[in-house]
Amino acid sequence: MIDKNSQRINEQIRITPVRVIAFDGEQLGILTTEDAIAKAREAEMDLVEVAPNERPPVCRIMDFGKFKYRQKKRDHKHKTHAHHGRLKEIRVRPKTGQHDIDFKIKHAREFLAHRDKVTISVIFRGRELAHIDEGRKVLNQFVEQLADISKAESAPSQQGRRIVCILAPK
Repeated sequence: MIDKNSQRINEQIRITPVRVIAFDGEQLGILTTEDAIAKAREAEMDLVEVAPNERPPVCRIMDFGKFKYRQKKRDHKHKTHAHHGRLKEIRVRPKTGQHDIDFKIKHAREFLAHRDKVTISVIFRGRELAHIDEGRKVLNQFVEQLADISKAESAPSQQGRRIVCILAPK
């Protein structure tokens, strides 16, 4: 059984007649499968079925090894260039200094420029929970300064001892 990704070549093609296209793109017409394989061997190439669902099926004379090599390279190139947005996290405390916040905002800008989402977490410890408004100020500062390149995917919400907001690139 041949799967969807593989193609029939040479003797694997059982249907006769077939429409044949030469390696340079020229239409050779409708030939019997044996004649088409003979023409391919004459050119020192393979007969490859490119459109099996057509009537008659369309076959092309080509170097199958070179074709598979190029296809593999193309697929690998597409795979390596795909960027899936990751979720990066930046953690701050309500009493974090202004310079440190500016530095973390700079990092968040870099993450957003790379098309990554950023989770900003303000973490409270001990008595800091009595001053949640300070944590909200820090979080709002992040959101305001990153508003030009991001949008808030989720509104700031309190989850136990932390306030969390997710920013996505625009």
